Amino acid sequence: MATDLEKAPEALQQLVADTDTGARSPRGWARTVIFSVSLGWALFQLWYASPLPFALGAGILNDTEARALHLGLALFLAFTAWPAFRRSPRHRVPVVDWLLALAGAFAGAYLLLFYGELATRPGQPNTMDIVVASAGLLLLLEATRRAIGWPMSMLALVFIAYAMLGPYMPEVLSHKGASLNRMLSHMWLTTEGVYGIALGVSTSTIFVYVLFGTLLDRAGGGNYMMQVSFAALGHLRGGPAKVAVVSSALNGMISGSSVSNVVSGGIFTIPLMKKAGYGGVKAGAIETMSSVNGQIMPPVMGAAAFLMVEYVGIPYSEIVKNALLPASLSYIGLLYIVHLEALKLGMNPIVRRTPRPWAQKALRLGLGLSGSVAVVCLLYYLLAAIQSLLGPASTWGVGAVVLALYGYSIHQAARSPDLPEDIDIENPQELDTWPTVRAGLHFLLPIGTLIWCLMIEEMSPSLSAFWAIAVLVGLMLTQHPLIALLRGQHGGTPWRQGARDVVGGLNDGSRNMIGIAAATAAAGIIVGGITLTGLGLRMTEFVDFVSQGNVVAMLLFIAFVCLVLGLGVPTTANYVLVATLMAPVVVELGAQSGLVIPLIAVHLFVFYYGIMGDITPPVGLATFAAAAISGEDAIKTGVQGALYALRTVILPFIWIFNPQLLLLEIDSIVELVVVVAACTLAMLLFAALTMGWFRVRLAAWEALLLALAVALLFRPDWFMDRVAEPYRDAPAEQALAIARDAPDGGRMVMVIKGTTIEGDDVTKTVAVRLGERPPGGAADGRKRLTEAGLTLVTLGGQTQIAQIRFGSRAQKGGFEQGWTVQSLRLPADRPNPHWFYLPALVLAALVWMTQGRRLKAA
Repeated sequence: MATDLEKAPEALQQLVADTDTGARSPRGWARTVIFSVSLGWALFQLWYASPLPFALGAGILNDTEARALHLGLALFLAFTAWPAFRRSPRHRVPVVDWLLALAGAFAGAYLLLFYGELATRPGQPNTMDIVVASAGLLLLLEATRRAIGWPMSMLALVFIAYAMLGPYMPEVLSHKGASLNRMLSHMWLTTEGVYGIALGVSTSTIFVYVLFGTLLDRAGGGNYMMQVSFAALGHLRGGPAKVAVVSSALNGMISGSSVSNVVSGGIFTIPLMKKAGYGGVKAGAIETMSSVNGQIMPPVMGAAAFLMVEYVGIPYSEIVKNALLPASLSYIGLLYIVHLEALKLGMNPIVRRTPRPWAQKALRLGLGLSGSVAVVCLLYYLLAAIQSLLGPASTWGVGAVVLALYGYSIHQAARSPDLPEDIDIENPQELDTWPTVRAGLHFLLPIGTLIWCLMIEEMSPSLSAFWAIAVLVGLMLTQHPLIALLRGQHGGTPWRQGARDVVGGLNDGSRNMIGIAAATAAAGIIVGGITLTGLGLRMTEFVDFVSQGNVVAMLLFIAFVCLVLGLGVPTTANYVLVATLMAPVVVELGAQSGLVIPLIAVHLFVFYYGIMGDITPPVGLATFAAAAISGEDAIKTGVQGALYALRTVILPFIWIFNPQLLLLEIDSIVELVVVVAACTLAMLLFAALTMGWFRVRLAAWEALLLALAVALLFRPDWFMDRVAEPYRDAPAEQALAIARDAPDGGRMVMVIKGTTIEGDDVTKTVAVRLGERPPGGAADGRKRLTEAGLTLVTLGGQTQIAQIRFGSRAQKGGFEQGWTVQSLRLPADRPNPHWFYLPALVLAALVWMTQGRRLKAA
């Protein structure tokens, strides 16, 4: 099946190839070699992610060996798939590039090929090691330049130079420097540099998720989501823009590429938006914002999200939960923005649907949504019951349920008309929503499998993706034959079509991963430079000097750094750099200011601003892709997109101070519902505020009232803090008792004091999240703290931090070994801050009614 991207004009396909998959398309034996290596790479990654190596006791690779093979294959494909320069041949691979590809493959896989020998001489590289490491670094920089661009390669070069030239740097940045041998060994022969965490996550997790997205698109999932969005929203006022927003949100669940999302959806939605009356600039900006925000949409977020698992130290399922509400709010805000644009421009629907009474519409919608919720709940309890009753044999029961669901969904697809393969831009046709949904229900099975494995079974991200891909491959091989069989159709080659789709999807996944693998390896150079020189310790002083101890100024500075880096560095590398350098700084300086900032809040803050680089002019690649479709100026499109992005830009600042936006510190279902409703209303009001339009144009005093309502809804805690203190102090000696009685997942907040490495006396406020209490037994406070990585002792009337386990929640939370616990901070008995939602609702209602009178008068 042709993907949405393959339906794009050749120039746009070339733009995506230049950005994501490699601009070279050779013929003959060279094409066969590249295709075979790509296919082999995909099969290796599936093998590595699966439980088969351990079940069969064969083909088991440790982390370092797998990373080496991953990088070696990526370097080979980078030199064969990407031409060196714009004028380099596109339809053949020059001899020089073949030589570079072979050398890159050898250098990248060196740790795999000579793993045993290198293990016998740690820190003592021989001549061959140094030669290979030198060549490997140069080849990696060149591969990164080809696949990612000059900025990323230059940034990596800067960190190499910094590691070598430390004694010659200004005093604030100087260090003792590193010899050539030590630098090369650190960067290439250990897991501190190129083969570090970033490349490890690329190897273990990112590849299989990219593969899942490309396979689902090949199967027809991308087109299905587009058609469902068009059926549900295409007939509304401003329908094409709403289709762009919703379809990009759905596609964002399976794809992490902004440029690919823009092209695959934008070839339909941008012309339709222009036809509806949005204009080329606004149409391109809406599609850009919708597609870029796909990277923040769970369950499959951008590649950087998987790195958070390592940096933050929490399961991926937790990251998905934390990111769900902000991502949903972002899309709700954009959906409302395009609706307000349609009202301002006085648009009419471009697709006419047979009018139905409101009661009938409400009934159909209610039945559809309630039925969907009921089916999901029924499946959940059915699968839970199967697991409880069958125990170890539950896998067979779950498999039988999945097969039954697949059979039912294929039966529904066979009874429904085939979905159109594209949208007729000149004469768009009406589609009925629920028949369109039924025609592709089977595409939801792989996504459901992924979510079940991630969120319910809490499998690792890579194993969850493997099982989702296994279901998806079975679907791809059988969907066309089964539908043809149920329709009584004979002839044709449906089996071959499915096999071609699977092989094509595996190839697409590998081609999409080349740039990501190069970027994560080059990011390892940056991380290696930081660990080799101790730069991270200096950044706290530097940022503190720039911000003068002001938390908001510090966050503004870091947001600016993310945006600047995002102009030329891909999101993944941007995140690695800023998360390594800046995230610990935010936590540290926040703690010194008495503010406890959850680590996940900091990392999502960095992640969101890094993504904005794909929009921000003058370099945002997604903006250029949208402008190429709309035929408008890319800079104007980027500026308009940046204005639409205000709703996304404000969210990270809010959750830094109000973690409830990340679904943290919520104690009940009722509180969850209240917070979600309030934040949703706040986002709608903020969107209206930025557009200057609610029901009609906002007057100045109405805008002020809405701004106050937004503040009350997003930050009720700030207003309550003016009335009553949020915490009360308790003696440090009560730490074990408080830890014993804390609820599951509760936080312990402590004020600690000690002396830093630089000799400064510092007092800071830190927090650690406790795990679950033992089922059916009495909790032990000391054991719960130890499980979180923290050991406390009381000596001479003082409670001190005796030990902090490396990599634990306590260590990531900013606790310092040997420091004294001054006091504990417990939640104060005060009114619930959510009472401030009431005056916010009154203000919003007042503006709504006054605008209603003006609208009626007009």
